[in-house]
Amino acid sequence: MSLRQIISTHRLAGWVSGSLLALGATFALVAHGTAETAVAIPAPAMDEPAPSGATSETAVLSGGCFWGVQAVFQHVKGVHRVVSGYSGGAKDTASYQQVSTGRTGHAESVEVTFDPRLVSYGTILQVYFSVAHNPTELNRQGPDTGTQYRSAVFAANDAQKEVAEAYVAQLDKAGVFAHPIVTKISPLTAFYPAEDYHQDYATRHPENPYIAFNDLPKVDNLSRLFPALYTPKAKLVSAGTTN
Repeated sequence: MSLRQIISTHRLAGWVSGSLLALGATFALVAHGTAETAVAIPAPAMDEPAPSGATSETAVLSGGCFWGVQAVFQHVKGVHRVVSGYSGGAKDTASYQQVSTGRTGHAESVEVTFDPRLVSYGTILQVYFSVAHNPTELNRQGPDTGTQYRSAVFAANDAQKEVAEAYVAQLDKAGVFAHPIVTKISPLTAFYPAEDYHQDYATRHPENPYIAFNDLPKVDNLSRLFPALYTPKAKLVSAGTTN
C-alpha cells in the first residue's frame, strides 16, 4: 500500500492524525527526494481539426494519483469539468479498494470535459505531458507505485489516438525528456467515476502533506508555464459544470 493509499484509507475511516500526516510527508520526501518538476515542451505539431459546432469533448488521461491530475485540469481555461475515476478495467472492479490492489487492470484516471473552441485536445495533452505528471515513469508517479498509477491516454476516437501518438513521437524525437516516454495509448472502453470523497480532493485538503508536496506544485507549474491557460478558481465537481 502506498503512502497516498494509507492517508486516503485512514482519512476515510476518520482517524488520521496530524502526526501521521506529518510522518507521511517526511516519508514522501525521503522516498522520492523532491516533488516532480514540470518540463517546458513544444505544442503538438498535429492537433485535431477546428470543431464545427461542437462545444464539448472529453479526454480521459491517467498519470499517477488522480488527486493531482484532477487539480491541474480544474485550473485550465476552457475546461468545464474534471472527474476522478478509473479506466482500463471492468465495471465490477471499479472501486478504490479493488483498484488499489493493482490487479484490476484499471488506472486511476481523470475525465476532462472541455470546450474544443477554447482549448484543443492537443493543448490538453501538452498540459498533461508537461505539468500533470511525468510521462517517463513506468507504473509509478512520485511515491506511488503500481500499474494503477501508470501513464496512459485513453483515446475516445481515432482522431484523439492519432494526435496522441504523433505527439509522443514528436516529443521523443525532440528529446525534451531525459528518458523515453512510456505513456500507453489505448482505446477508451469506459470511464467509471471514483467515490465522492476522492472528488476535488486537492482543493478540499490543501493542508494534507501529500497534497502540499506532490500536487499543489503542479498547479503552481501550470500558472507559471501556461499563464494564458491558467484560471485561479478551480472548477469543482461539487459545484457542477461551469465554464
